[in-house]
Amino acid sequence: MKFLRILTFITILSSLFVTNSCGLYKKVDQREMPDGASAKARKNIEEGRGAGLGDMLGRRGGNTNYEFSTANPMWRATLETLDFLPLTTVDYSGGMVITDWYSENNSKDALKITIRFLSNEIRADNLKIIIHKKTCAVSDNCSTSLLQSNKIRDELLDTIIKKAALLERDSKKKKRKK
Repeated sequence: MKFLRILTFITILSSLFVTNSCGLYKKVDQREMPDGASAKARKNIEEGRGAGLGDMLGRRGGNTNYEFSTANPMWRATLETLDFLPLTTVDYSGGMVITDWYSENNSKDALKITIRFLSNEIRADNLKIIIHKKTCAVSDNCSTSLLQSNKIRDELLDTIIKKAALLERDSKKKKRKK
């Protein structure tokens, strides 16, 4: 038993020496490395380093489009429009924003808004807005229904689309200046 442990230890130690001398480990002078995560990431991108799913599968392509929530004007416009409401679910990857029940001045009626993003393009048909209405006669006796009036939905949609168009225009202006 003791002999088996010693043999395992010697095997691991010798394999470390062998892989070290093969060139898998490269000494780096820390003075030549950039400071900060963003500088290191920029240097890796310039040198073509990094790992992704395509690298692991043997495919190498440079046409990946990473779009984050700060770069999506529809997403930003929606959050700016709904910033006065308490939000329960904000899922960028799933493309959904759900507010909590909201009522003004302890009213018996409350609204809950669900917005689903069908696409990132700035068009009215790329947003699906659902508004639920909760009416309470007594605090325990409440009924929930889908709001049939399109007035609130249309106003929300118009506001979001207008803000998104302005954000898109501003971002294009900034890109032109650079």
